[in-house]
Amino acid sequence: MKILVLNSGSSSIKFQLRDSAAEKLLCKGLIERVGEPLGSIQVTTDKGKLLKEMELPNHTFALQQLLPLLTSPELGVLQSLSDIGAVGHRVVHGGEAYSDSVLVDDLAIKTIDELSALAPLHNPPNLKGILACREVMPLVPQVAVFDTAFHQTMPPVAYSYALPRELYERFKIRRYGFHGTSHRYVHGRARLISGFENKPSRIITAHLGNGCSITAIRDGKVIDTSMGFTPLGGLVMGTRPGDMDASLPCFLHDNGISPKDIRNMLQKKSGLMGLSGGLSNDMRVLLEHYETNPQARLAVDVFCYRLKKYIGSYAAALGGLDVLVFTGGIGENATAVRSLTCEGLQYLGVTIDPARNASGNRKEALISQEGGSVKVYVVPTDEELVIAEETDRLVRNPKPVSAN
Repeated sequence: MKILVLNSGSSSIKFQLRDSAAEKLLCKGLIERVGEPLGSIQVTTDKGKLLKEMELPNHTFALQQLLPLLTSPELGVLQSLSDIGAVGHRVVHGGEAYSDSVLVDDLAIKTIDELSALAPLHNPPNLKGILACREVMPLVPQVAVFDTAFHQTMPPVAYSYALPRELYERFKIRRYGFHGTSHRYVHGRARLISGFENKPSRIITAHLGNGCSITAIRDGKVIDTSMGFTPLGGLVMGTRPGDMDASLPCFLHDNGISPKDIRNMLQKKSGLMGLSGGLSNDMRVLLEHYETNPQARLAVDVFCYRLKKYIGSYAAALGGLDVLVFTGGIGENATAVRSLTCEGLQYLGVTIDPARNASGNRKEALISQEGGSVKVYVVPTDEELVIAEETDRLVRNPKPVSAN
């Protein structure tokens, strides 16, 4: 089955086309600047790249322009659009409604829309992609794969906030967790290559990119994760602060800063960007200036310190640690971040081999020393593969799934 995987943003659509039977990536690409005067569609295959620029007024029109490119002689990806057997969508928030992926129907669309209150920056554009596919490919089955679903095994002791109970009952305010497809993929790979498949295991996965989260997984089930009610909490991120004193927004508001400006600051001006004095939210830039710029150094050090604290606390929650995994753009590529984070964790059995760590970027690699009690890996994530596999599973073996 040929499966189109979509990750729809407010003005962009990341996509891949995969052959599930051959387990092959046929093409990938990016649609950018939807709704702006000049948009673009870029498709990459083994044969090369194709770039088209045009006005893309909305998601539906953008998909209508993409699909013929997939059958064009220039790319030779598909014989016919009828070869697309299903579409899989990344959807950020499934709330408590979904602990598994779901075939898209009217109820799913209604529920995803209602959950937009929990993820206003993500669910609405995710839903735009679903609705656009319904219009462009009305007979092709669609599957929604939720970022939050993998974390639904968390017990109440981990997901509950110490707030009045009526806030949970009325608004479902609790810890949900995100990056679930990434944590699921790298956990599965790490469990396999470390020899813990089908065995008891205590694994921590750290997804480190512009958004960052860390997850504690015991015997294949999530017991805790760092992101909370929204993707704002937990670790320091590119432009988000992670954990902070909950009274700070109130303090800022009392001192004349509007809720809109506070929200913008927390989403776009904090994290590495804020700590570095506005230098950059890009870890590569900060590491380049680590020795010469005190604010760049502080940003990197706070990032690693916060991550180290979470590893320690999750090892305590797990009752020990067998495997630690780094993934995401920073986790897969920043040797120094892995080194600084693991420095001082020898008491847990975490001992990094400097040579392995230095050569462990952009590939699946064991970077811990021989004989250490904890195996430390770099595992490149593949969220799109998880979405494609989930889509294939549900389309081939449909089962009635309704929102809770």
